[in-house]
Amino acid sequence: MPRVSPERLNSRRREILAGARACFARHGYEGATVRRLEEQIGLSRGAIFHHFRDKDSLFLAVAEDDAVQMADTVATHGLVQVMRDLADESNSPEITGWLGSQLEVSRRLRTDEEFARAWEDRKHAIAQATRDRLTRQREAGALRTDLPIEVLAQFLELAYEGLITRLAMGADTADLTPVLDMVESAVRRTG
Repeated sequence: MPRVSPERLNSRRREILAGARACFARHGYEGATVRRLEEQIGLSRGAIFHHFRDKDSLFLAVAEDDAVQMADTVATHGLVQVMRDLADESNSPEITGWLGSQLEVSRRLRTDEEFARAWEDRKHAIAQATRDRLTRQREAGALRTDLPIEVLAQFLELAYEGLITRLAMGADTADLTPVLDMVESAVRRTG
């Protein structure tokens, strides 16, 4: 039997995650049946579950992949930039898929104790990236100093969660640049 290169395995895994993300976004966790996953991904269940133990581990991998990408963006560009990207690209298939997985994560955190336990470490990665970036910004003199980092981080997280809710409702995001400018200026140092 020929050996499959690590690059090919990684490529196949990314392909599965992309298709699963779209399927979970369209149908939700419960509605993303194995048959629908096969159709969306274009692979057999054997090929899919060769890479992932079961549907739950596949969903967790999709959500974790999204969380890692978001934490990287937050660490480099800040949470406001993540919000700007979401608002600018709200109708793209990638954002729609990402949004669907985020909403499903939120739902499962409320309704599935086992999932919430498995997700515990992952949710802290984005929060920590936000706090680390705010700390660096404060040390560089770009951030206001009259409020603790924790308060600024919670403010940004609430704004982010509000944007997610707005996107989930299908609201127009074309006019959000001035709003996001205001969010950003609220944490910046003045004068």
